Amino acid sequence: MALPIVHDPLYHAEIAADHRFPMGKFRRVAEVLIDDGLVTPDEFHVPGEAPADWLCLVHREDYVEQVLAADVPAAIAREIGLPMVEAVGRRAAAATAGTVLAGRLALAEGIACNTAGGSHHARAEQGAGFCVFNDVAVAIRVLQREGRIERAMVIDCDVHQGDGTASIFTGDPAVFTFSIHAEKNYPARKVPSDLDLPVEDDLGDRDYVALIRQHVRALVANHRPDIVFYNAGVDPHADDRLGRLALSDDGLTERDRYVIDAVRETGVPLAGVLGGGYDPDLERLARRHTILHRVAAEFV
Repeated sequence: MALPIVHDPLYHAEIAADHRFPMGKFRRVAEVLIDDGLVTPDEFHVPGEAPADWLCLVHREDYVEQVLAADVPAAIAREIGLPMVEAVGRRAAAATAGTVLAGRLALAEGIACNTAGGSHHARAEQGAGFCVFNDVAVAIRVLQREGRIERAMVIDCDVHQGDGTASIFTGDPAVFTFSIHAEKNYPARKVPSDLDLPVEDDLGDRDYVALIRQHVRALVANHRPDIVFYNAGVDPHADDRLGRLALSDDGLTERDRYVIDAVRETGVPLAGVLGGGYDPDLERLARRHTILHRVAAEFV
């Protein structure tokens, strides 16, 4: 069996080529996966766009309407940091549908990965930090509404704290949120997760992976989720322009392998999402993102 991989051409929206957000990575990730034989073009699971009623399970209705109508107030658009044109709104809806589909596939097959997702700064009332809709939160709420799951866990290894996800699930005992991130990085105001591991700058592979090993297996055993959503951001890498933790490709690989193994050995399904990555070298960045898919393929 091949790893179920979710991708939609809508993940790419045309924005200025010199924009700080590397939009081209989503298209290139899919191309690298095809070029390297992990998937054929017709094997991608294509999600389409999330309907408004899914998005409103998490986000305020007026905000959802603004995004889908390409009529986001300028102040909110500035916080998001993307041109909030129609294509960007459709991209966000498609990426969200992709994480929902990855969750469904994970429940059916044990493991699945999206080629986008991990927009963990988006909170109920609006987006922020290049995040329009919180795809993981929406996926959890959709799967709960469908009766497919009761309990979920979010393991967030993006270099930035998952403040939006933490905010959405604050006080919800059915969803456990875990974030390991650079303490001095964005966002300036953190929202407490169920467990946060803020770490110092320049933490290398050995110490970072040691922290993952210290916590993840016990968290899964204690919370007993029906599914884990894993944000495999590659921005902790030493070459990432928004990261601060000095990890290498090998360190990211070891991280992903340990997290996935710790979850799957318990029989809990895992849905992987891309998370952040901002290396200015698009080819290098896309290949780094596919570490998630390569490691996940070892567990099918």
